[in-house]
Amino acid sequence: MASLSTPLIVVVFVAGSVATWIAGISLSKSTDSLDRRFGLGEELGGLILLAIAGTLPEIAIVASAAVAGHLDIAVGNLIGGVAMQTLVLVVLDATSGPKRPLSYLVGSLTPVLEALIVVVCLATVLAGAALPASTSVGGVSPTSIAVVLFWLGGVWIVNRVRTRTDWTIEMPGSRPGRRHVREDHPQERRPFANRSTALVVGVFASAAGITLAAGVALQSSGNVLADRMGLQGAIFGATVLAAATALPEISSGIAAVRLGDHQLAVGDILGGNSFQLTLFLLADILAGTPVIVAERGSDVWLGGAGLLMTGIVATAVIARPKHTFVRLGIDSIALVAVYAAVIALLPQVT
Repeated sequence: MASLSTPLIVVVFVAGSVATWIAGISLSKSTDSLDRRFGLGEELGGLILLAIAGTLPEIAIVASAAVAGHLDIAVGNLIGGVAMQTLVLVVLDATSGPKRPLSYLVGSLTPVLEALIVVVCLATVLAGAALPASTSVGGVSPTSIAVVLFWLGGVWIVNRVRTRTDWTIEMPGSRPGRRHVREDHPQERRPFANRSTALVVGVFASAAGITLAAGVALQSSGNVLADRMGLQGAIFGATVLAAATALPEISSGIAAVRLGDHQLAVGDILGGNSFQLTLFLLADILAGTPVIVAERGSDVWLGGAGLLMTGIVATAVIARPKHTFVRLGIDSIALVAVYAAVIALLPQVT
């Protein structure tokens, strides 16, 4: 890859981004179809499989970076990706309509719980950089293991809360939509409804393969571009690379908002953020050393931004701002302002 000219490498990166987007759409649709047929999300193991399917681009990039020894890209993509993917909610807010912000329409406290899981997992990851490599267990950081355990416990709690009605809260004007994608929706299109399971599995496998290959291409070309642009791998991974892998979430999120599934749209973004942080365990195993040791000041800076932006989202869901400004709620404007300030000051962070 390093022998190619810069224009060709840019073409590879753009092609990988497009492939990730297109394959991600097919992967999402086939995953939903398989979930309906087999009830994957009814048990914790099924939820893990669904989470893995939805995070294949990040898995490919992190695995490729860890094997190649580009630990800074792996760390930057995982930590910085939280802030970038949280920013996707601004796009979904603009899609939800001009009258009420997305946070007003959610009408459910489940996304707040999912936001707390993100905070717990991200705070644990950031704390891991303070531990010396000697504390690792078989080359794995104790915090990487802790994040997986926290995520598993959080998913179990969220799944339990969705099926119980211990709390009854009325939120006038809210439109949370379905609690799960398996619930029928009169306007939802099911592209594989009349297709055989074998065909759906084939589509899923093909889309997964393309997504993984595109992720490797993104990581390889991205690393070369970062070197030639004079950017730290962590900064490139947290911004440009994270934006490329967020394309499938934008597509699926817009589709959910248009169906009126506002709760699911917000929850999917937050749930993806928390699961993404569990990939530190995969990176540690493949690299043979705790990758968090490659954390730099820029990662801490972006991680803090992720915590702040997640807090803004959770607060907005509870506070429910009613008014929009240029089709955006005040919380979305705050997210844009925070992210813009963070990126503007990022070059000053060492």
